[in-house]
Amino acid sequence: MKFHLASFLPLLAPTSAFTGSQNIRAFLHQTPLSSRHHNTYSPLRNNDAVDTSTATTTTTTTSLKMSTAADDETTTDEYDLVVIGGGSGGVRASRIASGHGAKVVLLEGQLNHGAPNYSAIGGTCVNVGCVPKKLMVFAGRYPSEIGEAAGYGWEGATEGTFNWKKFIEYKDKEITRLNNVYQKFVLGNAGVEVLEGFGKLHGKNQVEVALSSGETKMLSAKNIIIAVGGWPYKPDIPGIEHTITSNEIFYLEEQPKRIVCVGGGFIALEFASIMDGLGSDVTLMYRQDLFLRGFDMDMRTHLKEEMERNTNIDMQFNTNPKEIIKNDDGSLTVVTEDGKTVECDAVLMATGRKGKIENLNLESAGVHTVGNTIPVDQYSKTNVEGIYAVGDVTDRMQLTPVALMEGHCLADTVFGGMDRPCDHEFIASTVFTNPEIGTVGYTEEEAAEKFKDITVYKSKFRAMKHSFPGSEIYSLFKLIVDSKTDKVLGCHVATDGAGEMVQGVGIAIKMGATKKDFDATIGIHPTSAEELVTMRSPSYHYKDGVKVE
Repeated sequence: MKFHLASFLPLLAPTSAFTGSQNIRAFLHQTPLSSRHHNTYSPLRNNDAVDTSTATTTTTTTSLKMSTAADDETTTDEYDLVVIGGGSGGVRASRIASGHGAKVVLLEGQLNHGAPNYSAIGGTCVNVGCVPKKLMVFAGRYPSEIGEAAGYGWEGATEGTFNWKKFIEYKDKEITRLNNVYQKFVLGNAGVEVLEGFGKLHGKNQVEVALSSGETKMLSAKNIIIAVGGWPYKPDIPGIEHTITSNEIFYLEEQPKRIVCVGGGFIALEFASIMDGLGSDVTLMYRQDLFLRGFDMDMRTHLKEEMERNTNIDMQFNTNPKEIIKNDDGSLTVVTEDGKTVECDAVLMATGRKGKIENLNLESAGVHTVGNTIPVDQYSKTNVEGIYAVGDVTDRMQLTPVALMEGHCLADTVFGGMDRPCDHEFIASTVFTNPEIGTVGYTEEEAAEKFKDITVYKSKFRAMKHSFPGSEIYSLFKLIVDSKTDKVLGCHVATDGAGEMVQGVGIAIKMGATKKDFDATIGIHPTSAEELVTMRSPSYHYKDGVKVE
């Protein structure tokens, strides 16, 4: 492939004043954990998040303690804190608590990724969530990038052939590295003891551990944190055993040539986008009128339009499977409630998640539950003194950074002598579709209902990157402002790198920035992000909760 200058020069022409560029930091190239943790510990270091650094795990001596066959099942060890679950919230809480001087043990049923539990040390995010999914997102976006190359003068650029087996091999190697980082650096260097086994309550101050060695150990605990996370939910329909979830898709031996994604949340949308980008024929089924319920309506509509225009995904709304049939050749037939059929090689059920509370023996301590979640207060405290819960097992937001903050605040409060309730307002999040959706704060619908008088600013345009080669790919930017106080209540962005962009905006909104503050900020040119500080004219208002054009 060569660059053809003569073809490129005639393409240069004036473009929109609002231009776009994606400025995403290089993945997997942060400061090595070994340099941050070796022989030292600071409770201010937050490296138990999804740390994708290039740390090795072979040179540092740690204090990690693993269960062995010599453990006496009649022994009762005493701890200041027992953490059940080694995901984001549990790891953060245990590490910070240990930094405050507490004697901490963390229980995780599986220390290395893969079947049968999938979510090993590091939690869903590291093993079968954020990290491997984002790697798949990157992989799935290359064909679109290459598709625009000719518009920039590159002749002969082709997509090539995606090697699923090679990608999964590389992915597995990376997740194994991260499992080791969590065990030996994040937890080990923090002085947290780790036991491989499943824990359950034995009253208010004891935890019984079924160790991976087959033995049982009893732990005495002054405080207990339940951080076991969630598990994919699948509806009870005939043939459901033939389907997969967001767990198994990361371990398929072959790439499905045809896949049906069932659901309307961000997991279903992200995997539909990923598999479409990787070349699979994708059908998306959702039982309601429009996906991403709970997100801003303009963002939902815009994403649907972009997916219709720029993907090959067959979106079927108001459609729900009633049966999955496995055929003699190994393929599957999805039968919908209206009698239609879709032939495919895999069915991904992304129909929600539920808390993993079944085997915790919560009733022995009198811990209150609602459905499959554990209600807690702003300090992550359950109805039982000394027993706490963080992350996806609670009735709050199911996001990795939320679990991290909940665990950190809890440890600082209980062991650090601080008063740190966890604030769940103005939490930024991203849907890694094409385009990405970045959002923080209130949707237009929520803001109108709560604040009554609001002003809405919107801008839709083609970013420079896409307008130059003639791609019909559009960005949508939106700000929602409290008309009475001028505070920005919500920011919603659909564009390349929206997540990277909105993270910074989230800080400003969390601090109470006003529209005047945004207007007084000088933009970076040429970027799409500058649109956030150049939208001057309101699109419309709400007065007493009623829209006024």
